[in-house]
Amino acid sequence: MTEYEEMNTNNSKKKVRMQKGGKHVKRIILVAAGAAVIGLLATDCTYQIQEQEQAVLSTFGVPKAVSETGLHFKLPFIQKVYKVNTTIQGFPIGYEEPTNETINNEGIMITSDYNFINVDFYVEYRIADPVKYLYTSQEPEDILKNISQGSIRTVIASYDVDSVLTTGKSEIQSKIKEMIMKKIEEQDIGIQLVNITIQDSEPPTQEVMKAFKAVETAKQGKETALNNANKYRNEKLPEAEAKADQIIQDAEAEKQVRINEAEAEVAKFNAMYEEYIKNPEITKKRMFYETMEDVLPDMKLIIDNGSGIQKILPIESFVEIPENTESTSVNADAQITEADD
Repeated sequence: MTEYEEMNTNNSKKKVRMQKGGKHVKRIILVAAGAAVIGLLATDCTYQIQEQEQAVLSTFGVPKAVSETGLHFKLPFIQKVYKVNTTIQGFPIGYEEPTNETINNEGIMITSDYNFINVDFYVEYRIADPVKYLYTSQEPEDILKNISQGSIRTVIASYDVDSVLTTGKSEIQSKIKEMIMKKIEEQDIGIQLVNITIQDSEPPTQEVMKAFKAVETAKQGKETALNNANKYRNEKLPEAEAKADQIIQDAEAEKQVRINEAEAEVAKFNAMYEEYIKNPEITKKRMFYETMEDVLPDMKLIIDNGSGIQKILPIESFVEIPENTESTSVNADAQITEADD
């Protein structure tokens, strides 16, 4: 064989080898592409729903909520799955959450007594209806934030600055929450409000803040003074009531003593009157003697019967008559009778 023929033979063999190698590469490419398509189809046929998660399955644009956790199947390229987080989420109003810096256009508000105040809130919510959340509006969180800001300013504007800073926070939070829930229900965006809380409330400047702190200190001093006064009252009031009860009891006892004495005097007088009715003259004389004994206990009595004869007799003899002076007493009694006549 000539050299030229050998070269042609070699070239023919190389061409045959190249054709076989090209076919082999094509087969590999086709197998890889088929495997990729099969893998893609297998991946697109299933989806997984985790805890605290829900999905919306869209078939030709028609949504359907899927809430059961676990592995689910779907038609590839026809059905699409959108997952949403159903845990409680939140966002701040009036400050930036990472840096805690104040956002003036959100936090500074005006109260009913025309004072400026800086109030920070935190809003907590969760997705209650995934279908409405995804299809009712494009930015449901922004809608919730706008509703919250409007409700906050409306409620804050109806309270004075002292209430916002101190005693009215709980009532303010309750009214804001009620207003936001009502507006969210009207919008029907698939979001449920969990809670809204006042994080902080303070005057917008340092000078005003110092003044408000001084007012707050004065209020606390007032409360302390009132508490001390109430404590003193509670300590002294039982003692005063006990003394009052003792005085009343003493008065009642004195009253009863006086009544008893008066009743005894009345009984004594009635007894004397009964004796007087029986013997008026004798009773009259006895009462006269007793009265003279009380009025003139140590005086001497001079009795004159008109004959010029005077006798000095002690007044005691008219009351107490000794046994051995009976006749003298009778004579004196007669003389006194004559003197009375």
